[in-house]
Amino acid sequence: MARNYRLVVFDWDGTLLDSAGAIVACMQAAAIDLGLTPPDERTARQVIGLGLHAALAQALPGVPAGEYPRVAERYRHHYLSQDHELSLFAGAHELVEELSEAGCLLGVATGKSRLGLNRALEASGLKSFFHATRCADECSSKPAPDMLLEIMDELGAAPELTLMIGDTTHDLQMARNAGVDALAVGYGAHPREALQAERPLGLFDEFAQLTEWLRRHG
Repeated sequence: MARNYRLVVFDWDGTLLDSAGAIVACMQAAAIDLGLTPPDERTARQVIGLGLHAALAQALPGVPAGEYPRVAERYRHHYLSQDHELSLFAGAHELVEELSEAGCLLGVATGKSRLGLNRALEASGLKSFFHATRCADECSSKPAPDMLLEIMDELGAAPELTLMIGDTTHDLQMARNAGVDALAVGYGAHPREALQAERPLGLFDEFAQLTEWLRRHG
């Protein structure tokens, strides 16, 4: 099904940036710092893409809500100590640049904080390519449609001409709730079978496959 999209919106962690493993490790380390039972890897991966406090509420359900700021502080400590070592997936920078040169409007909808996304955009060298971005501390957390709706409104893009790309079921459900098409990548946080159950337009196990699809249909 060949379609031309005016606006392409990417998730960040696990979609453009190879960071899912680091996020899991930092979440577990934060819990250990405070003497809490750390979430197992599957549980930690499941909450990637949500806002930090929403993620902690699901990953550490027995912890009083009043403790989340302390866990969040320890998570940020661990993440910021090594986020400079994280890198984009091979081909990500080239794809974003290629889409920009082709005239696509580009956006980011992420569970990161505004401060965290700004740091990541600067470090990756991709900041200049994105026309609009929304973060979890600015909008309702995925899978609510708010991030996509605000980006579309800001850029004047209709839902039928907008495409969301992400590595979690939260991304795909957000896209459905906003009335836009979605692609899934299976190399990030959520397992392939969970992504497939959301019936995305395409599901790709390698970044090169995503690039090829966008060259044909994007």
